[in-house]
Amino acid sequence: MREADRAEVERWLARHGLVDARPTPLLAARLAARWRANVVGSALIAAFIIGAALTHVSALPGPGTSRLPLLTTLVVGLLAGQWLLGSWVRRVDRRAGARLSRRVAHPVELGWRAVLGRPYAVFTVAGFACAALLAVSVLPVADPLLRSGAVVVLIGLAGAAVGIVMQLRQVLASPAVAEDEVSLTADVVMRVEDARALVTPGLVWVLPAIFLNGDSLGWWNVASLAFVVVGAIAFSLLRIRTTGDGTAARRAMATG
Repeated sequence: MREADRAEVERWLARHGLVDARPTPLLAARLAARWRANVVGSALIAAFIIGAALTHVSALPGPGTSRLPLLTTLVVGLLAGQWLLGSWVRRVDRRAGARLSRRVAHPVELGWRAVLGRPYAVFTVAGFACAALLAVSVLPVADPLLRSGAVVVLIGLAGAAVGIVMQLRQVLASPAVAEDEVSLTADVVMRVEDARALVTPGLVWVLPAIFLNGDSLGWWNVASLAFVVVGAIAFSLLRIRTTGDGTAARRAMATG
């Protein structure tokens, strides 16, 4: 294991209260996959925002609704990329687990309440509901570009919701990748991190702010920006007031 990887694993262990654990190639491989996936995921969001902005400012012929196929393709591409990243991380975990000479299992069944937590679940559902309500409320507006944007928002939200549910099921159902009690605790910490990362509302915030902007200004422009600001404040408070990933993982192991 490289010294740089060892140092990163040591910092991760210390951050989650696993001070007695030692960095191992198993942890290094699993964490490296997640760090790379986070970098690529951030790049996908950035590319999506740039592509959507270019689509809006491009001089495409015809009414605003002619942009719907291209905008929908961008959303589908982003969702597919996020799904592939999550699947790749799970494959890395499976390969790492297959190389273990001794493998332990979770003593209790880990459900979504224990891993994700009710506050994160409520926040996620509320975010999707508010974004969907905002999109539906502008459908009667006469602006064709705005209506097509609202349709894209609804399609994107539906796809994102399905993706989150399916990936969360994978996070919960995947067998433990651990060889002792310490690595088992680290495994649950990663599950908590993965679950919370899945519901981080980047796409939910971005969709209304980008697509609910037509040829005319209106209340929806202010509402889309306010949705981002209020959502960011609420998410920050959620992170501050809820237990950390390490504490949530230990509680999940104790309660199931």
